[in-house]
Amino acid sequence: MLKKVHIKSLLLCVFIPSRTSLRSIALFMASLSFFVGIMGNIISLLLFVSPIKTFWGVVKKKSTENYKGVPYITTLLSTSLWTFYGLIKPDILVVSVNGVGAIFQFIYVTLFLIYAPKDTKVTMAKFVAILNVGFLGAVIMVALLAIHGNLRITFVGILCAALTIGMYAAPLSAMRRVIKTKSVEYMPFLLSFFLFLNGGVWSAYSVLVKDFYIGVPNVVGFVLGSAQLILYLMYKNKSASAKTMKAIEEDGSVQLVKGSVDILVHRDKDDEDDGGIDEGNLKNRSLSKGKSLPKPSVLNREYSYTKDHEDTLSE
Repeated sequence: MLKKVHIKSLLLCVFIPSRTSLRSIALFMASLSFFVGIMGNIISLLLFVSPIKTFWGVVKKKSTENYKGVPYITTLLSTSLWTFYGLIKPDILVVSVNGVGAIFQFIYVTLFLIYAPKDTKVTMAKFVAILNVGFLGAVIMVALLAIHGNLRITFVGILCAALTIGMYAAPLSAMRRVIKTKSVEYMPFLLSFFLFLNGGVWSAYSVLVKDFYIGVPNVVGFVLGSAQLILYLMYKNKSASAKTMKAIEEDGSVQLVKGSVDILVHRDKDDEDDGGIDEGNLKNRSLSKGKSLPKPSVLNREYSYTKDHEDTLSE
């Protein structure tokens, strides 16, 4: 009987951790989630600062050219909402990264409004007023005055998740274009890679802190980022081959035209040495100019075209 009690006590000690063990596990999980959150902050900040080069060019040229302002306006709304979500939860890592992101997006939107054409400026100002002032202000007022407790977090979290999913889904048009054209020219590798990393890291963070609203949109982002990388691997060689053929054709075209110009210059010099242009040469020249140039799809066509001109000269 004593032996059975001893075995039972031993099993309880093995399978039921002590308070000290539970405290150690909790500390480890907290440290791990903080580390993963810091990594997510770094990756997100790299994405937030990536348009600096674009807007540096905008400031230098004093024009937004063909750039679109809507992505920066919606990102400003998203980062502002996530900052508010982090404050009411609270979550310092969510507040820090999205607060800094909101500052960057505010600067981008301001520069866009300064340097955009008049018509575009008016349209973008309306978007800012509706989304970043009206909608954001309404959400904050409703959350603070009309909703209380956990329902407040649920309300803001659902809005944040829905907006982030919409932003992650935006590159679907680029993916469709890659499949259609079989070219990755319009889907930059680094952007796809960082979207993949960002979605993966924040998905891991959401599991560690048990936050459904952070997890769902970032899982979607991770999946879409993975799909973009797969497409890049599938079509990058085809894009390289297409660019090589285009370069060959362009080089062939340049050399072909250069050879033709050299021949005509040589003929002009011969005519000057002969003291003028006789009627026969003038007729031959007009016939030569009337011939259409062959399509320079291969380099060796240059030789055949040059040879034809040499035969004409010898005649």
